[in-house]
Amino acid sequence: MIRAIDSQDTRFLRDMLRHAYHWRIAEDPDRPLYRYVQNWGRPGDAGVIAFAGPNAYGAAWYRLFPASAAGFGFVDEETPELTIAVVPSCRGRGYGDQLLSALMDRARADGYERVSLSVEPDSPAVHLYKRHGFETVAERGGASVMVADL
Repeated sequence: MIRAIDSQDTRFLRDMLRHAYHWRIAEDPDRPLYRYVQNWGRPGDAGVIAFAGPNAYGAAWYRLFPASAAGFGFVDEETPELTIAVVPSCRGRGYGDQLLSALMDRARADGYERVSLSVEPDSPAVHLYKRHGFETVAERGGASVMVADL
């Protein structure tokens, strides 16, 4: 099942950051990853969580960043950058596809014209993103910045 993220989910989002950005953490453990969830609930924050019973197993969310504190997949101040992660034991079952579809639907409903993300070029997730219309617009720090028009 998928539902909208609420303020009670911030701890789970922080946990999911490790899964989403493990490659960035290995590169530099001091990178400011918590900017993706810090002070959750500000204007421009939205997301979805996948769960079965009491257990959450994945999340996808987006937030807007100012140019002065840009995220890894920053494009501009009007394009939300998304983060998505599924716990390793639940990968390969289509949950990422469901989460991404739900999040993109939410972004359309919120009036955004496009969304962005950052991904390692050799990540299996690149295929998922391409199926959802994402195209590489830049290479930055060893990662691809991808954008999908909504």
